Amino acid sequence: MAATTQQSDAPGKRARTKAANRQSILEAARQVFARLGADAATVRDIIRETDLAAGTFYNYFRSKEEVFEALANEGVKRFRPRLASVRANASSFEEYLTAAYEAYFEFLNEENEDAIKSRAPHKVMIGMRVDTPEMHAVFDEIRADFEHAAKSSGLSLADSGYLTAAAIGIAREVGDHMLQRRPVDTKGAVEFATQLFMSGAGAIAPKRSV
Repeated sequence: MAATTQQSDAPGKRARTKAANRQSILEAARQVFARLGADAATVRDIIRETDLAAGTFYNYFRSKEEVFEALANEGVKRFRPRLASVRANASSFEEYLTAAYEAYFEFLNEENEDAIKSRAPHKVMIGMRVDTPEMHAVFDEIRADFEHAAKSSGLSLADSGYLTAAAIGIAREVGDHMLQRRPVDTKGAVEFATQLFMSGAGAIAPKRSV
């Protein structure tokens, strides 16, 4: 009976080990990217940060770029529930935009909290920087949100795709700069990003009657 139980548990144990090894690599890569920067870091640097054998790395990832992408996808997956909450509660275009920026900048600050405390010279949060299916899905969600919120607010969007790209671009650049400030000023970042976007969008998306 004991032997049968051990055999039946073997697949589950292997799956747990694989998941633990993969997570160990991702956590190591996050630390290395924060310390050295993603461009300068190597696979060897990541492996040294773990207790795994060198060959084990390649059972899960083919390159540091794949690790980078995996971290990016995980970041997007963690952020999407916050975006869904913004979507559910916003009642106007500007309210949606402000809440989305607030959700992102607070998320960015939380993701980088350990790196900031340890004075790591490179930013860790890369979830909005990689061309992945997860990021494409977020882009499509935000574009649909823009179209719905704009219609509800009586706005006519010239091109929701361009505006979505602009909003995400602002989030990236302002967020990067925000992380370099001490203390990190999420409120200031939200106000600046919202005003910057709305001033530009207002010039190309005049109000119309409904």
